[in-house]
Amino acid sequence: MSDDKEKDPKKNTSKVPPSGGGGGVTGKAFDWRLLKRVMHYVKPYNTTFVVSAFLTVFLAVSALIQPILIQKTLDDNIMLNDYNGLLFMVELMIGQLIIQTVAQYYQTYLTNALGQSVIRDLRIDIFNHITSLRLKYFDRTPIGMLITRTVSDLETIADIFSEGLISIIGDLLLVVAVIGLMLYQDWKLALITLIPMPFLFASTYVFKEAIKSSFQEVRTQVAHLNTFLAEHISGISLIQNFAREDQEMRKFKAVNLKYRDANIRSNWYYSIFFPVVEILFAVCMGLLVWYGCKRMLSDQQMAHLSAGKGITPGVITGFILLLNILFRPIRQLADKFNTLQMGMVGADRIFKVLDTNEVAVNTGTLRPKWLQGEIAFNNVWFAYNDENWVLKNINFHVKPGETLALVGATGAGKSSTINILNRFYEIGKGEVEVDGINIMKYDVNYLRSQIATVIQDVFLFTDTIANNISLNNELITREQIIAAAKDVGAHDFIERLPGGYDYNVMERGATLSAGQAQLISFIRALVYDPAILVLDEATSSVDTETEILIQNAINKLMQGRTAIVIAHRLSTIQNADKIIVLDHGEIKEMGTHQELLRIDNGYYRKLYDLQFNSTGISR
Repeated sequence: MSDDKEKDPKKNTSKVPPSGGGGGVTGKAFDWRLLKRVMHYVKPYNTTFVVSAFLTVFLAVSALIQPILIQKTLDDNIMLNDYNGLLFMVELMIGQLIIQTVAQYYQTYLTNALGQSVIRDLRIDIFNHITSLRLKYFDRTPIGMLITRTVSDLETIADIFSEGLISIIGDLLLVVAVIGLMLYQDWKLALITLIPMPFLFASTYVFKEAIKSSFQEVRTQVAHLNTFLAEHISGISLIQNFAREDQEMRKFKAVNLKYRDANIRSNWYYSIFFPVVEILFAVCMGLLVWYGCKRMLSDQQMAHLSAGKGITPGVITGFILLLNILFRPIRQLADKFNTLQMGMVGADRIFKVLDTNEVAVNTGTLRPKWLQGEIAFNNVWFAYNDENWVLKNINFHVKPGETLALVGATGAGKSSTINILNRFYEIGKGEVEVDGINIMKYDVNYLRSQIATVIQDVFLFTDTIANNISLNNELITREQIIAAAKDVGAHDFIERLPGGYDYNVMERGATLSAGQAQLISFIRALVYDPAILVLDEATSSVDTETEILIQNAINKLMQGRTAIVIAHRLSTIQNADKIIVLDHGEIKEMGTHQELLRIDNGYYRKLYDLQFNSTGISR
C-alpha cells in the first residue's frame, strides 16, 4: 500500500494473531447468547428447523420400537409356535424399518440443508462486512485469517445443525428413553446391567474436555497454515527470484508439522476413548448375560415363567438390543458436544469480525448530479495510530480542472493524502472539502465513485478484460469499453489477444505485461468518468514505448478533470498547475515547476538536480 505506512513505527504493534485472538467460547461455560445469535439466522428457515426437530424426536422414539417388537415376537410367537403371528410381526418390523429409514433420510437432508442455508447467509454478511471495512483493519489483519473465518470457521457452524444441536437433542432423548424402557421392563436387571454407566459418563466428560482443547489447537493451526499459504503463494515470484524455495520449504514444514501434531493429539484422545467405551459396553453385556440368565434359570424364575412373569428370552434379547442402541449415541455424544462447541468457537470468531466497527462512517447523504472537482485541505492532521502524525497541518486548494502534483521522499505522506481524500482513513484534525463541502457530508460510496485512482501495482481479477474494465457494472456497455480503449490507445493490443475483450487475464493479470495491465487500469478509470483523477506512480516500472502510450492516456484522462499526481519522476509533472513538496508529513514548498526551481537550496531544486544530474539528462 502506501509508502507512508512503512515509516509508521507503530504499524505492526497491534497485529491480530492468525488464530483470531484466542479461544472464543472455549474454556468457559456454554455461551447461550452466542447460540441465540446463531439461531437468529435460522428464522427464515423456521419450518425446516421445526420439521427437523420433530423428525429427530420421532427417530428417538421409533428406535425403541424394534427391540419391543423383537421381544414380543420371541416370547409370544416363536416360543409359542405362532407362525401367523410371526409373519405379522415381521411385516410390522419391515414397515417400521421403512418408516424409520425415510424419516432418517429427511432428517439428515433437512438438517444439512438448514446448516448450509445458514452459513450461506452468514458468508454473504461477513463478505459484505469485510468489503466495507477501512484499510486500517487490513493493515493489521492477516488475509489468511479472514479466509479461515469466511471458509473453514463457517463450515463449523453448519455442523451445529447437521451434527451438533439437533443431533445432540435426539441422542439425549434416545438415551433417556432407552434407560427408561429398561427400568420399566425390569428395574433390577436394568440396574445391574447399567452399573458401568457412571464410569462411562465420567470418561465421556473427560474425553469431551480433552478433545475440546485439541480441536481449538487444530483450528488455530489451520489459521496459521492458511495465512502462511496465502502470503507465500502471493509472493511466489519473489521467492523464486531470490532462490528461497528451500528456506521457505523449511518454514512450511514447521507450520505443517504443528498442524499435523495438533491433529494427532486429537486422534490420540479418540484412540483411548473408543476402546474404553467398548470395554464398558462388554462389561454391561457381561452383567446382563450373567444376571439375566442366572435369574431365568433359577427355580423361582421357572415358576414365574410358568405364570407368564419374570425374565424371558425375549427380555434378554430386548435388553441386548437396547444396550446396543444406548451405546451408539453415547459413543458419539462427546464428539457431537465438541462439534457443537467448535461450531460455537467458529461463530464467536465470525461475529468478532462482523462486530468490527472499522467501517467508514457513512452518515452523509449528498449525491449531487455531478462534481466540479474542487479540492481543499484545511489544517489537516492525520495519523495511522494514535498521534504519531503522518500528515501535519496540511493546507492546499485545487481548482476544478487543475492538476496538483505531490512529490517527496518515501514516507513523506503522499499516498496518505489520497487515502484520506477517498475516506479510506479518517483524519484526526482539520477538514477536507470537495466543491466547498466537507467530504463527511457526501455519501461515501458516491464520493468514491467520483474519484478514480490509478496506482502502480494494478490489481486485476481472474476474469475477462471487459469485466476487469467495467468491474461487472451492468450500466457500462461493451461499446463504452471499446470507445475508452481506443481513446487510451489500448484497443489494438486488446484485439490481438485471443478472444479480444473476452480474454481471461488469469489471477492478478498474470498473462499480461505490467504496461498492458496499467493501460487496462486507465481504461477502467475513463469508463467510470470520474470528476477527480488520482495517479499514484502510474508511469513507473514500464518500458519507454508503453510509457508513451500511458502518457497519452493520462493526457486524455486529465481533460476537464481535477487531477492529483504522485510521481517520483519530476519530468512527468513539469506541466502541473501546482506542485507540493512534502517532507515528513509537512508541506515544505508549493508552486509551479518554474517557481520551485527558482528557490535556491530548495527541496524541489535539490530533487530536480539529483534526478537530472544522475541521469545525465539536459535541463
